[in-house]
Amino acid sequence: MVDIDKAVTARIKKNGKTYELLVDPVAAQDYRKGKSIRIRSITAVDDIFTDARKGIKPSVKELEEAFKTSDIPTIILEIIKHGDIPITSQQLHAQREELRKQIVTKIHRFTIDSRTGLPHPPQRIEAAMNEAKIKIEENKTADQQLEDVITALRPIIPIKFETRQIELVIPPQYSSAAFPILKQHKLLHEDWLADGSLRAVIEIPSGITDDVFSSLQKIAHGQVESKILKTF
Repeated sequence: MVDIDKAVTARIKKNGKTYELLVDPVAAQDYRKGKSIRIRSITAVDDIFTDARKGIKPSVKELEEAFKTSDIPTIILEIIKHGDIPITSQQLHAQREELRKQIVTKIHRFTIDSRTGLPHPPQRIEAAMNEAKIKIEENKTADQQLEDVITALRPIIPIKFETRQIELVIPPQYSSAAFPILKQHKLLHEDWLADGSLRAVIEIPSGITDDVFSSLQKIAHGQVESKILKTF
């Protein structure tokens, strides 16, 4: 069981009433993310309350009306899965840092330096974000914040979105091993040449061109032929 002094109050509303449960905030959020955690490692007490601070508990009838069951373990699970669980300042900081890393990775992968045509290194993106004093919003996904972050970075670093269509020819002895890599991206066309080689056209963000080429060339021992068909 969780130390009650370290627990927070998880809440859920049912039929106009609030039902409460004392939980460890970190363990509860980890459980929601799919981690295998014993329920007794999440809860401070195996009780449901209408007012945890005062220790007021609902009747069995109230629980049955609200949750369609009076089984406490079942109700505990529902509150943990679907209730409102406060997060600590430490958790909030960790969430923002994780979102920041995701945003940096997306900018590195999906944009380029508009002067050189090369992706910006993550360290340069991080420095520019610091200079722009960008604040990460924990209630939005990385994708939802990406456009605003890039707009804020443009006065600091030359940056733009760019996509490439690339034709690849892979020798027959390596085509089976290389095909899963092609399928990870937008595969526009594929056919087999007379000598058994695979010819494919993929569409990828320009920023990951080198990574894709590197993966394919590693499999094919440097024998992949490539040609950029279109950039937009």
